[in-house]
Amino acid sequence: MKIVIAPDSFKESLSALQVAAAIEAGMREVWPDAEYLKVPVADGGEGTVQALIDATGGRRAAVRVTGPLGEPVDAFYGLVDDRDGGEGLLAVIEMAAASGLESVPPARRDPLVTTTRGTGELILHALDAGARRFVLGVGGSATNDGGAGMLQALGVRLLDGGGGEIGAGGGALAQLARIDASALDARVRDSDFQVASDVANPLVGPNGASAIFGPQKGATPEVVAQLDANLRRYAAIVERDLGQDVAEVPGAGAGGGIAAAMMVFLNGRMRPGVEIVTEAVGLAGALAGADLVVTGEGRIDGQTVNGKTPMGVARVAARHGVPVIGIAGSLAADAGAVHAHGIEAVSAAVTRPCSVAEALAAGEENLRHAARNVAALLRLGGRLGR
Repeated sequence: MKIVIAPDSFKESLSALQVAAAIEAGMREVWPDAEYLKVPVADGGEGTVQALIDATGGRRAAVRVTGPLGEPVDAFYGLVDDRDGGEGLLAVIEMAAASGLESVPPARRDPLVTTTRGTGELILHALDAGARRFVLGVGGSATNDGGAGMLQALGVRLLDGGGGEIGAGGGALAQLARIDASALDARVRDSDFQVASDVANPLVGPNGASAIFGPQKGATPEVVAQLDANLRRYAAIVERDLGQDVAEVPGAGAGGGIAAAMMVFLNGRMRPGVEIVTEAVGLAGALAGADLVVTGEGRIDGQTVNGKTPMGVARVAARHGVPVIGIAGSLAADAGAVHAHGIEAVSAAVTRPCSVAEALAAGEENLRHAARNVAALLRLGGRLGR
């Protein structure tokens, strides 16, 4: 019997690989002789770099870059060697590592001044390392600058009326008069960029980057209006100087508008994060000859069906006719929504009343027990069905 274990991380508790290892340990108590294949997965957000490194034997690169407030921060990205030949080195970047909201104390959160320059610096560093394929996860950003800082780090000149470079942040876009992309790093044109995002919001308008995501980044209603006006100005100048209308493109508002910059300047392609990751880790190949897939995330609920890791795993498994079960840290009342999307059954690791802190601390032990019980039930079901 072959069992593929393909979970996401349990945030603040266990990496995806640790989750997979705990599930394997529990199932081995029931099926010691089964073949287990651990394939850590993620959905393009937090934990994507680590999941890909763990699944592919890649490596983590530590870099000091410009943080969202213009101050140095310690960031990172992942490098995955080409396993099949011909495609080149893959860089996996989480925007949040360099330009993330968690890097900004709540009292200092202000998307008028926060910048994506550090994300551009991570791209530069990866280019220097030889990467020509990129996956950029754009969740968790502190920014609303339309990717302006990233572009400036890559050589694009964003000029004010006097011909000087505009400053940092979404507020500075009010001074933008002209875009000169002639000095964009030439290596970018020879690279492939995929933007991992499930966000469908446009760049501007009532459902745009500023209106929907600005408040969580510190924007008041007045600031939201200012940011949206600035992004409209930015989009208009992009259309005039680059010939591309990106204002209303679905997904362009992801990452505070950095997705719009990726589309126009880096020829970036928007794709669901879990789809990118399952391809990169070779999940389809791992499923060859499998009898069961076990997936999971910290909490399975009604939102899991909206592009979360278990759904991505279930879609791949369905194409190969392999049944899927899910094990989560906890289950919401509406967790049953996943049954209509290919996950046959779900189980919670937490089995007794406890605090969140206690659940996180005992995550590995709880998972092992839950996986052992799931395997025992499956074995019992097989006997009863004879």
